[in-house]
Amino acid sequence: MLLGRSTRIAAVVAGALTVWGTAAQAETLAAALAAAYANNPTLNAQRAALRATDEGVPQALAGYRPTITAAADAGVARTNGVNTTPAGVSITIEQPIYAGNRTTNGVLLAETAVLAGREALRVVEQQVLLGGVQAFMGLVRAQAILNLRVQNVDFQREQVRAAEDRLNVGEGTRTDVAQTRARLAAGQSELNAARAALNTAIAVYENVIGHRPSSLGAAKAVDPYLPKSLQQSLDMAAKYNPSVLASHYNVDIASYNVSVLEGALLPTVSVSGTASHRIDATGPGTHTNSASVVGRVSVPIYGAGLPSSRVRAAKQTLGQRRLEYDAAMAQSRQDVISAWGGLDASRAQIRAADAQVAAERLVLSGVTEERKVGQRTTLDVLNAQQDLLNARVGQVSAQHDRVVASYTLLSAVGKLGAENLGLSVQRYDETEHYQQVRDRWFGLRTPDGR
Repeated sequence: MLLGRSTRIAAVVAGALTVWGTAAQAETLAAALAAAYANNPTLNAQRAALRATDEGVPQALAGYRPTITAAADAGVARTNGVNTTPAGVSITIEQPIYAGNRTTNGVLLAETAVLAGREALRVVEQQVLLGGVQAFMGLVRAQAILNLRVQNVDFQREQVRAAEDRLNVGEGTRTDVAQTRARLAAGQSELNAARAALNTAIAVYENVIGHRPSSLGAAKAVDPYLPKSLQQSLDMAAKYNPSVLASHYNVDIASYNVSVLEGALLPTVSVSGTASHRIDATGPGTHTNSASVVGRVSVPIYGAGLPSSRVRAAKQTLGQRRLEYDAAMAQSRQDVISAWGGLDASRAQIRAADAQVAAERLVLSGVTEERKVGQRTTLDVLNAQQDLLNARVGQVSAQHDRVVASYTLLSAVGKLGAENLGLSVQRYDETEHYQQVRDRWFGLRTPDGR
């Protein structure tokens, strides 16, 4: 998504197509981001981590549920010369009644951990999508610069031929030929470096997007999604930035953890029922059946100082999480201000680069004509060509920076997501797995069948 001056960016992309294929076959930035969203292993790994976090909720809810245990035993005994084969089976059901509010707070902790995990997933999603933008635009830039280097080498070859022709007819000098050959050698070296840079860009693209690019296509503007002012950007970041939201949830998690650990200092109440059947209980051929219901109250008196130490440590962790939240807010503010400034600077750089390229074109044209009438030297033409080349490379880099800066700002305010960008890809629903496992009482298979 190339925003803003789409025609200029489209021209850069069109230059890339000279090597990568035809526009009809081209992969757009939106398609590349959709592929990264669906296939990037880092993002998929974070989704798996969130699914594991989801399981913390049914684990916490287990504190409300009964436990059922069956037991069986068999043996051989001899009493007063009489052999018996005592055996028995029993089943015990234990139902917790009160656990010092640890179950209630544990469920709240687990549910908040899920919310924090979802924000952590958004952080990774934004990183992957921003990495996709950087990979796509990096490849566009590398290919465009390579094309410029190829054109420059062609120009330098023509200058060498022209200098040699002028020398052959007595109108030039050996110095002119040497200068053009030196510039050709330098241009060839830069071309080789550009090819290496393109190979690196391809490798990065393949790593982030998930496949090797065949061709590069167009993109639509992203400016409509951007905030209109710096203050609006800061307000959006405070509300939507996933790093800030995750940090806020982490404060709540730490607070619930203090309550859970304090519950270890409170009484616990439970009820258990047992039914059993025993054979040879009192002698050969006899059996007995029994059943009982028992209520238990357990009051902790002294735990060697361990529960108290755990509570104190948890309170320190809570203080740490609050400080980390403040740090996350400050970092978010810094990122937004930096991204806003970078976007403003990139816009100015494009205007300056456009003006410079236009001026350098006129300079090269004028110097070339002046050389024909003997008012300029071959070195002047070579210098003018080099200045134009540098200006065009700067223009390509400025266009690259403009696109990346806009997506960086979108990420800083927390709006760089598949849904916000309108990507044509099936969106990952982070609540689906949670709903499937939250109230499950048993079963070893995951919802996807594993």
